[in-house]
Amino acid sequence: MTRRRPAPLPVRDGLGPARLRLHGGPVAEELRARFGAVAAAKLAAGGVVTADGVVVDEATVLPAGAHIFWYRDLPDEVPVPFDIPLLFRDDDLVVVDKPHFLATMPRGRHVAQTALVRLRRELELPELSPAHRLDRLTAGVLLFTTRRELRGPYQTLFARGAVRKQYLARSSAQPTGEFPRLLRSRIVKPRGSLQAVEVPGEPNAETLVEALGPPNGGHYRLTPRTGRTHQLRVHLASLGLPIDGDPLYPEITEVAPDDFSTPLQLLAQRLEFTDPVTGRPRCFASGRTFAL
Repeated sequence: MTRRRPAPLPVRDGLGPARLRLHGGPVAEELRARFGAVAAAKLAAGGVVTADGVVVDEATVLPAGAHIFWYRDLPDEVPVPFDIPLLFRDDDLVVVDKPHFLATMPRGRHVAQTALVRLRRELELPELSPAHRLDRLTAGVLLFTTRRELRGPYQTLFARGAVRKQYLARSSAQPTGEFPRLLRSRIVKPRGSLQAVEVPGEPNAETLVEALGPPNGGHYRLTPRTGRTHQLRVHLASLGLPIDGDPLYPEITEVAPDDFSTPLQLLAQRLEFTDPVTGRPRCFASGRTFAL
């Protein structure tokens, strides 16, 4: 696996620099054409650098595919009004109980209001990095590494599927059929689409679904054996059991950015794995729950 070289600018206020791939030619001209006054101001202030850390000026010329780095201007964001409870912390790992509505890391319109940036600021750990991701609307156990050299072993652990994950979900829909159920299908997320879909072909997503509590109780334990985008939400919806509070499945529902009244009833309840650095068994559980 090819490793990306470290960014030439440090993390600042919890956020690393933006990385931009160039079309090629005079860099100043390209940046002004693509970003206008914003780029002009950053260039004038010496705030744009090459991958080698050299400050970009009017004379800088770089080939197509080269990268430059700068600090982005943060968008206005609605504050997510929930704390991030700490489940575990040592010199290597930080494990938190992520709340609903908080993205794992910066993407799109969610930048400062993400678990990564908030924790870097609160814990003063500029090299903090997520070992995996949870959807913005999913709450529960989320694991971070504290130093750059630890990212690879833990991220590889999740990528290999060597972490045992357990989720809890609630659906008010009337269940049909017998449980437990093992669901296997092929899930893809078309580019530009908000929803992932099941398509014909070799299965790439597998989830064990178990019913909990009294009959027709509406609570389920989900054990994914793969990690496709929105896998659990798609699989439960395919059973006619869409998760309560889901604005995407089975149908897209518009939700205002400041509306935190209806959280998705999906919880990453437990993580278990053999630590790739120490060799010790690890188990972390959320303090959140759904009443049965």
